[in-house]
Amino acid sequence: MWHSYLNGLLVAAGLIIALGAQNAFVLAQSLRREHHLPVALLCVACDALLVAAGVFGLAALLAQNPLLLGVARWGGAAFLLWYGLQALLRACRPQGLDQAAQTTPRSLRAVLLAALAVTLLNPHVYLDTVLLIGSLGAQQTVPGAYALGAASASLIWFLSLALGAAWLAPQLARPLTWRLIDLAVALMMFSIAWQLLADSAPR
Repeated sequence: MWHSYLNGLLVAAGLIIALGAQNAFVLAQSLRREHHLPVALLCVACDALLVAAGVFGLAALLAQNPLLLGVARWGGAAFLLWYGLQALLRACRPQGLDQAAQTTPRSLRAVLLAALAVTLLNPHVYLDTVLLIGSLGAQQTVPGAYALGAASASLIWFLSLALGAAWLAPQLARPLTWRLIDLAVALMMFSIAWQLLADSAPR
């Protein structure tokens, strides 16, 4: 159980801890203290629902089709290796966080709608969260623990951004910080890909 939980935690952490549109949006809201906690919780809820849909929907399908399970395993490993390589490349040319310009305060509804758009209109969320995390979770011995681990990573990360953005801002503005983050992401991605390939090797 804990092995599956840890896998979910590491895979999800590696995918969400990157300087993307969703993280930049949460950081910007947190830095101006504009409905930052509701935004963070909305992102966590979206991630949890998408992960659950991917893990439990694909789990039933893959359990009935060994060929699809093999495709998911090798495809997932290939994507993890590619993602890890991209993280390594980003580490070679790191960029700091450009702080969002101050704007007129918006209503909670307007901010949450913007957060939903940033989260759900990004095609990568379906590739990463539903397909990749879901297909990897379907192969775990305890898929529920894996999904819980992935949701925990999302909860920890987004609450950390929301509650610690003002303190983190100077560090996140430094390219060296993102270099270290990307190196850690690459290491996690390569580690999980190796485990997938090792599990698929003949015994």
